[in-house]
Amino acid sequence: MFLFLTVVVFTFFYTLVIFQQQNLAENLQRQGGFIPGIRPGRPTEEYINRVLLRITWGGAFFLGFVAVAPFVFAVIVGGGFSLRGRSQAFGITSTGLIIVVGVVLDTMRQIEAQLLMRQYEGFIR
Repeated sequence: MFLFLTVVVFTFFYTLVIFQQQNLAENLQRQGGFIPGIRPGRPTEEYINRVLLRITWGGAFFLGFVAVAPFVFAVIVGGGFSLRGRSQAFGITSTGLIIVVGVVLDTMRQIEAQLLMRQYEGFIR
């Protein structure tokens, strides 16, 4: 439970720090962009923050689940999880799972770029 909560809290902290530094509404207005139906300036900033908060909730809970998934699977599959006795039945850690997903996504992007460079439609569509 502690791991899940710390992942959720740090996800919110990281998101707020990164996106507050970018001044998205100001940069959007300076470049001549706009969000249809939203007035420029303060209303745009409030709208972006509201959308960002909603997206971050989903992402934070997903990352929290990924962080505790190996422990849950070890209890379900192996009948128990012991840190001292090293009786892990499920050997994939949450960090390993995130790395594997990242590598697969990057590999798919590289393959798609190679296929597009050679005038192919692609195998994903």
